[in-house]
Amino acid sequence: MADVPEVTDATFEGDVIKNELPTLVDFWAPWCGPCRMVAPIVGELSEEFAGKVNFVKMNTDENPQVPTKFGIRSIPSLLIFKNGELKDTVVGYRPKNDIKKRIEEALA
Repeated sequence: MADVPEVTDATFEGDVIKNELPTLVDFWAPWCGPCRMVAPIVGELSEEFAGKVNFVKMNTDENPQVPTKFGIRSIPSLLIFKNGELKDTVVGYRPKNDIKKRIEEALA
């Protein structure tokens, strides 16, 4: 399973908004059980979409600015960006095929 890189409030703009590839951001925290359940799914999908979609994660405890800007109220929250725009949001634990379908729809 791929190791999904971490982004911060400071690197978010360059790593996500200005990235040429569509990007899925996994907003999580170490104490969050459902976040730990969704992390391996995000890792698997990052391998499946390698070269087509950029996958990153953001610890909401250590980086409060970006989650606040995008109204993250519960985690895990997966936000899908394309061309710097928010295309879709998946909140809470979802099965892999649900998340995959949402990514494919956001890419269309």
